[in-house]
This record gives sequence, structure tokens and C-alpha cells, in this order.
Amino acid sequence: MTEAPRGSVATGLAAILSGTLLLMATPGIPGSAWLAWVGLIPLLWAISHARPGKAFMLGLLCGVVFFTGLLYWIVIVLGRYGNLPIWISLPALLLLAAYMSLYTGIFAAGLAWARPAIAPLWLAPVLWVGLDYLRGWICTGFPWLDLGYSQFQNLIVLQTADLAGHHGLTFLIVLANTLVFSWLTRILPLGTQPSDSKGSRAVAACLLVAAFVYGALRLPRIDQAIAAAPQLATTVVQGNVPQDEKWVPAFQEKTVQDYLRLSQKALRDEPDHLLIWPETALPFYPMENPLFRVITGQLAAGPPTHLLTGAPHRELAGVPPELRYYNSAFLLAPSPPTPEQPGSMHPAGRYDKQHLVPFGEYIPLRGILPLPGPLVETMGDFTLGESVVPLSCQKARLGVLICFESIFPNLARREVEAGANLLVNLTNDAWFGRSSAPWQHLAMAVLRAVENRRSLARAANTGISGFVDPAGRTQGLSALFVPYAASARLPLLTETTVFQRFGHRLPLACLLLLVPIVFSIGRMGRIGRISPIKKINQGD
Repeated sequence: MTEAPRGSVATGLAAILSGTLLLMATPGIPGSAWLAWVGLIPLLWAISHARPGKAFMLGLLCGVVFFTGLLYWIVIVLGRYGNLPIWISLPALLLLAAYMSLYTGIFAAGLAWARPAIAPLWLAPVLWVGLDYLRGWICTGFPWLDLGYSQFQNLIVLQTADLAGHHGLTFLIVLANTLVFSWLTRILPLGTQPSDSKGSRAVAACLLVAAFVYGALRLPRIDQAIAAAPQLATTVVQGNVPQDEKWVPAFQEKTVQDYLRLSQKALRDEPDHLLIWPETALPFYPMENPLFRVITGQLAAGPPTHLLTGAPHRELAGVPPELRYYNSAFLLAPSPPTPEQPGSMHPAGRYDKQHLVPFGEYIPLRGILPLPGPLVETMGDFTLGESVVPLSCQKARLGVLICFESIFPNLARREVEAGANLLVNLTNDAWFGRSSAPWQHLAMAVLRAVENRRSLARAANTGISGFVDPAGRTQGLSALFVPYAASARLPLLTETTVFQRFGHRLPLACLLLLVPIVFSIGRMGRIGRISPIKKINQGD
């Protein structure tokens, strides 16, 4: 078989096929997680004879298909709930997808640039994970649903996340794609000559087999640790408060009473109970609103209960003093009874969100960035929190993750390093509507539990609320857009994982490893005198 002509329909369709297969492997999209293990093969074939410029365009095409389908819910967030017109929300989706696709374009161009000096077998996973690291860091980062998250329900291979996190899973997936492609070039007339050695293929195969063997052996050991660990009775409540009512003062009392009603039905008559309400469940400043006393009074009248609830907070701070706003989580604890107050509750801790949503909770470069009027009016202006110290709740120490903080592995890792033995994710996924995004968001939270071997409780204003055990099993998951409450006894593990010690450095190591690779290829002089950047610019 001869090489397809440059710009041929065949290579373009192959790139589109890769984007489609990867999309069908993601949570909430009809398909199978196993498609991720072969989804890159059409793209690898398409770029196998391409020069860097063409490979970049093919990778970009693959990424546009994948990320546009993955992030389509952006239009729902900005349009339906952000009240922005379609002429803003649709271009915003396309611009974000185009930005994300740059990384798949650079991935494809990098493989083409390195050929034939380095075979793609090992370079591909190193390059992909290194680029994922950059995507999670540039402009505060948006590492939404890296490939490793597609395996959040694949319980065996999922266990390897306690070694190198979700990035380790991504590495294995890309390695599997390049290994299968290498085998296919030897048995099928693909018009591609293999350039990797038999030994490197054997090592890759052994690594993939070892990952599944590790998962099969590790899972029973984690189950034993779960069975022996102390437990905390925990209840999550999903209020399902409509977004158009949430911040209307006239609905505040109804919102509070709905949460109290759901909570009282679900609470068990036992001490040391943790009750969890979602992000901004209280649509007011607790310390300034009389409804706060209603909440503490009614909860104090029942069995001893701690309440962790999301709420906005504001205070004067800085020099000179200025009013700062925070997206916060408050922990309320039972107060010792007195003759005057037989039952009450008091604030026992507060966590302020540390990773804010750009253009949602703060406006980057607000003083110099020209933005349309309607866009500015729908945005918040919160201040970053600073402390990762867990909140103490009897025998539990709570590591709180508010909303999309759960997609950043280092934040959860730092909280566990500080002593957290239970992770709690408070969120408001109503913004996503009835889309695949709530499942995508849940998948990333599941990996935080496995990476750190901690239970995770998740309370959302609407779907998906529930629990994740340290092995990554989900239980008590709610549906979307329904009032819901569920209880479970969550094991409190304290072990330190390889991921916490040094496994979290894998993506940075991959990125740094690319530096000597680039220099060695350049010195070998196998790519001519034109730099890869010039090649891309020239469309070479």
C-alpha cells in the first residue's frame, strides 16, 4: 500500500475517526471506556508519513472533533444559565475547543518531527502526558477529562492510580495505542514501516500486563483495609434548587426548609453524624442572616450532628481594609448544652475555595481585558482562599473540594498530606443542565479518591450526589434534577500512597524528559535545518 497523498480525504477521515472514538470513551457519552485504548490508532496511521505541518493539522482536526463533543455543555452553561446570547456562547465553545485542540496538534506534530529518530512507542505517551501537564497549568489550568478519567469505572486498572494518578492511566492508554499500532504495522498492509525494536515492544507489553495484575492484586488488599478502618456516618443532601430561584431573597426561607426537611428524613439516630449540603446551599451570608439561627436551632434539636455546608462569605481584610468575597464551606458543630441553651451549634471551621473558575468566579485581567457587557454582568469577583488545613469533625478530618477543585489532583493531594482522612466535594452541577458534564465531573472526583485512598462524599445542588470508597466504587448516586438524600458509613483510611510521595510528579517528569529528547534529535540532524516551529508555520 502506498502513502496517501498529502491532504487526502483518507488521513482527514482517520483523524476524525480518532476524535470520535476518544469521545465515545468518555463518561456520559454512548460508547465504551475500552475505546480509549485503541482510539488514537487512526490518528497514528494518518501522521505516520506526514511532515510536521500536516501532522499538526491532522492532530488539530482530531482534537476539534473530540473537544467540541466533550465540551458542548459550555453552550448550556453560558446560554441557558449565564443568559448570554448564542453569538457569544457558541463562539466561546469553539474557541475553547480550538485551544484544547492545540495540544493534540502539537502531539501529532511532535511525533512527525521526531520520526525516524525516535519511534512513537514510548515517545507518544511521554509527549501526551507532558502536554496534559501544561494544559493543567497554563492560565490557571483546565485539565478537563484527560484520557485517564475515561477508566473511572474500570475497577481493575483504576487501582494503578495510587501509583501515578490519573496521568499514569493516561500514559498506559497512549502506550497501549502505540503498541497495538506497532503490531498492526507488522501484520497488515498499512503502508507504514515499524521503527521500534522487538525489545521495546516487549517492555511495553509487560508494563501494560503488570498494570492489570497490580490492580487485580491491590483491590482485595484495599478492601481489607476498608473493612478494618473506623467509619463515619455521613449523609449528603441534594436540594435541587432551580438556578433562577437560588439567589432570589424571596425563596431563601423555602430553600432552607427544603434542606432541613430532606436532612431530617435521612439522618440516623446516632452520634458523630456528618451532614453535607452542597456548594452555596445557603444563598446568603450565614453570619449576617437570621435564617442561620433557624438552621442551627432545628439541627441541634435532633441527634448530635455536624453540618458542612457551602455558602458565600465576606469580610474586611488587607491594608487598607477592603471587603473580600469568598466561595466557602462552613463546618458547624454541636455546642455543649447549657441551662439557657439546651441545644445549639457553632461554627467550627471554614474553608475558602482556592481554585476559582476563570470568567465565572473571577475575571482575569479585568482592568485591561475588553469584555462584552452581558458577560461581565454574569460573573463573580471572589478572592482566593489559602489554607489546606483539614476541618476537624470528631474522628474525621475533612479535605474540602468546592466545585471544579476536584479536577486538580494536587489540591486533594495537599489536603491529604495535611492530614485529611475524608474528602468532600461540594458542587453545583445544575449549570451543566441535562448533559454529560455531571458524569464527567464525577469521574474526576472518583480519581481523587483512588489516588489518595480516601473515601469521598459528594453533595451537589443537583446530580450527581453520592459516595466513593477508597477503591473507586460509587454508591448511592443520585439522579439529575431531583431532591435527594442518602446516607452511608464511610471508612476513614490514613495510608500514604505512592502517588502522594512521588507518583504525582510523573507529568512534570514527562515534560522535562522532552527537553533532552528534543536536543538529541536536533544533534542527530535527521530532520533537516528547518526548525519544527518553522515547519508548522510553513505547512511543511
